[in-house]
Amino acid sequence: MVEKDTKNKEKFEGFINRKEMRKFLMENDVHSLDDVEDIISEMEKVILEEMLQGEMDSHLGYSKYDYENKDADNSRNGYSSKEVRGKSGSFRIDVPRDRKSEFEPQVVKKRQKDISKIEDMVLALYQKGLSTRDIQNYIMEIYGYNLSPETISNITDRVIEKATEWQNRPLEEVYPIIFIDGMYFKVKNGIEAETRTAYIIISIDMEGKKDVLGIWIGEVENSKFWLNIFNELKTRGVKDVLILCTDKLPGIETAVRAVFPRVELQFCIVHQMRNSLNHVVYKDRREVVIDLKKVYQAATEEMALLELERFEDKWGEKYPYIGKSWRDSWDNLSTFFKYSPQIRRLIYTTNPIESLNSQIRRVTRNKGVYPNEDALFKILYLAVISVTNKWTSKIRDWHLILAELSIQFEDRLGGYL
Repeated sequence: MVEKDTKNKEKFEGFINRKEMRKFLMENDVHSLDDVEDIISEMEKVILEEMLQGEMDSHLGYSKYDYENKDADNSRNGYSSKEVRGKSGSFRIDVPRDRKSEFEPQVVKKRQKDISKIEDMVLALYQKGLSTRDIQNYIMEIYGYNLSPETISNITDRVIEKATEWQNRPLEEVYPIIFIDGMYFKVKNGIEAETRTAYIIISIDMEGKKDVLGIWIGEVENSKFWLNIFNELKTRGVKDVLILCTDKLPGIETAVRAVFPRVELQFCIVHQMRNSLNHVVYKDRREVVIDLKKVYQAATEEMALLELERFEDKWGEKYPYIGKSWRDSWDNLSTFFKYSPQIRRLIYTTNPIESLNSQIRRVTRNKGVYPNEDALFKILYLAVISVTNKWTSKIRDWHLILAELSIQFEDRLGGYL
């Protein structure tokens, strides 16, 4: 910041002579900050209009009145006037036009009214989870500028275009590991509010780096819902997924195997534990947790099955559902036993996505009900981008993990190593 300020000062002093500036201030009767702001506003107007003229020169290929070098069938066609708000306040500028209406100014784009930093501030506040009214009050307090709720909504709506591009961006051909988990939100449907689940997919790519592949908001969880999501991943370029870590969601196993038939499924042990404890009275919980830990912390799958048998001998009569639930899902609960401790720690739970969810909740916890799914999608996208921009390091021990996966999945990773 100091270096930038120094450079700006050098540019300013090289451009304007201090004596001439003092003379200018005296001749123009400048005695207060309000007078200075008026001059700055006029300077801002002149600079913008000159920049627009430069853009028009570049667009047409010749400067104004330079008819000798004109070699085009297009020409200037007067001006259109528009009011904009800059850092120094509101003012009108003349925007040059061309006869073919092909000119697309960049310094002040068509339909752009606010060229100050207020738009950036609105998006930053929205990203922090502030409501439209909170943003309106903040802008008024800091800038003395009354932004209507409609204007704030229009500014944040511009996020949708970027979010849609992000949601449809091309993906890698192979992901060694992906995680899926959901969060519940309230969304208005007419007068009433209904529950929607926002599912987020986190990936670990071949370099060992995490990313979010997308956000999907759904009302009903079934095979068709998941089939649409996995087909979308495939159309975006994904050819293979080695391991999918997720909760035991309705229809997900059938759907993922229809699109990625060779995927290995690992149900989240943490979710399984929570579901098991839902059926346990409080006084037994601590002891039940200790006994179930012996199952999933066993050194081998054979030892885990032995511990599960012991659990059923001890608790089966009182809590028959728990043992049955573990056995019914054992094929997908026990996948991690075939791997080394480095991979086991990574895939036995959806904790990597739980960590992201906790950061999203910090943004969304003050929001009660969202007016529509677009509003929910906007805030989730901004929160995800804020978090993922900080994901720069690789997964711990990734070189060891990738070496093991390259052996386990030699026929599928050979061309990508």
